[in-house]
Amino acid sequence: MKRLLTSVIIAYSLCLGAYAQELTEAQKAAAKAAETIANAPETKPEVKKPKYWTESLKTNLNIGQTGLTNWAAGGDNTFSLQGFIDGNANYKKNEMFWNNRLQLDFGVLYASSKPLLQKSTDRIYLESKWGYKTEKMKNFYFSANFDFKSQFAKGWEYKTPSVPDSYKDGEGKLPELDNLPLKDQKNLWKEARVLKSNFLAPAYTNLALGIDYTPTKWLAVNFAPLTGGYVIVKDAQLRKAYSMKTTKAFDKEFSGYDAATADPATKDRYDKLINSGEAYRCARFEFGAQLKVDIKVNINDNFAYTTQIVLFEDYLKNHKINPCPRINWDNRFDWKIAKYFSLTLTTNLIYDDMVMIKTNKWEKKCADQAYANAHPSGIAAVQFKESLAFGFTYIIASKKN
Repeated sequence: MKRLLTSVIIAYSLCLGAYAQELTEAQKAAAKAAETIANAPETKPEVKKPKYWTESLKTNLNIGQTGLTNWAAGGDNTFSLQGFIDGNANYKKNEMFWNNRLQLDFGVLYASSKPLLQKSTDRIYLESKWGYKTEKMKNFYFSANFDFKSQFAKGWEYKTPSVPDSYKDGEGKLPELDNLPLKDQKNLWKEARVLKSNFLAPAYTNLALGIDYTPTKWLAVNFAPLTGGYVIVKDAQLRKAYSMKTTKAFDKEFSGYDAATADPATKDRYDKLINSGEAYRCARFEFGAQLKVDIKVNINDNFAYTTQIVLFEDYLKNHKINPCPRINWDNRFDWKIAKYFSLTLTTNLIYDDMVMIKTNKWEKKCADQAYANAHPSGIAAVQFKESLAFGFTYIIASKKN
């Protein structure tokens, strides 16, 4: 009996010792885990970084075609292709903003009446505006605005060519222009066309310092009493039409020039430099005041309207000869018909009394030789362009926070 009791006590002691040992190991493991957790770096909740930039890119491609066969009313077989890109990159942080916009517009047209590929639209417009608002100003920003306007390629005025005598047949008759070989027709049309524009001919650059007023998201009014920039005309034959000033070298060479008393050689050189445009400078500096109004309205998800009006008055020009400010008014209507298709109407109006244009009114008045001598390059007139197009549209825009 004593042996049995002793065996039970020994067994119980061994079990109790084993259990105590296991408990100690578990406590050590728990203490080590607690120490690891305590020493681990503190994890902070992920904070979303603020997004200051918003970007968008709108692309538009329009194709048009007209085909006529035995059409009694007459007309041309035509094919047109036009592309448009509108890119925006805008920055906004606290009281400061920086808006950037680039618009590229180019189109070509082929008509059977003129066997040449013609330019239908061509525009480069870059605008960058920076603004800063102080605490005391509500909806008003001190601003600096830069813009650049030009076009990509040469633009021509196409005048119907006459058939030269070298094309007379054996009987001395001249064939009709449309009956000549296509190659000869193209050459005659090219010889008769008159250059009207080119890249950097003209080009307008402006840096405007003033105040920006933005009472709503859809309206921005900018007044800049300090606006300076250049009118650039790199092609010499176009400079006279844009009222460019004569060069210092020309003024020095022909100081006191009088056509009535000049010798034939001097008169010929004078006329050559004037008619070729080499007598005129390639750039004209302007300094004045500018008023710019931008309106952008999204009537619904399918219809949008944007317009920009810019008035510029040059302090340096002769206001008796050129009394009016320069006016640029652009409108754009976008009607989304389907997911990737839209109807677009654009209009562009320009009035610049320093740009001379040979209008029909000018041609009629030139019957009076005195008037023709006083206005050799044309007269100031309202320029207007309208375009209606249907085509493929795709928009890429950055996501909002």
